[in-house]
Amino acid sequence: MSQVRIAMIGVMSAVLEGPLRDLRSWKPDHCSIVKALDVVGTRSALLILRETIYGTTRFDGFAARVGITDAAAAAALRKLTEAGLLRKEPYQEEGKRTRHEYVLTDKGRDLLPVIFALWQWGDKYLQGSEAPLERVEDSTGEPVRVEIRSAAGNEVPLENLRIRLNKNWRRPKP
Repeated sequence: MSQVRIAMIGVMSAVLEGPLRDLRSWKPDHCSIVKALDVVGTRSALLILRETIYGTTRFDGFAARVGITDAAAAAALRKLTEAGLLRKEPYQEEGKRTRHEYVLTDKGRDLLPVIFALWQWGDKYLQGSEAPLERVEDSTGEPVRVEIRSAAGNEVPLENLRIRLNKNWRRPKP
């Protein structure tokens, strides 16, 4: 039974190539996922990014809609801005001081598939029978989904995904 289970687990993983095959011989010291989580790995950061999708741009809106304190909103917005995911744009209401709105940069927009994948996963596994919101293409009304596809457009299941060392990558100097 244990051999069958091990074989089944092996089938349901990516194919590791070269020195990556022996998981005991290497550690993902420079893992891109770790670096990404250092930037967006908090609940407030992800929910602020969600709010930008909904059109929230102002500090008070983020704090209120995410349900966090002003201090937490300020810290998260500062971190996302310093990381280049958001850009501050000045605005001024008549008779008031200049304030800033926060808008997604191209770097922030490139993170949208991550937000949508979490949303899609939550809909499927945490919402019960029906999700509260649908994501559809504006012009057609067709559902929008996040999928893993090759550059050729083929859907790639986990067991058909190969992970290898990038021959052009150079370890950063300490």
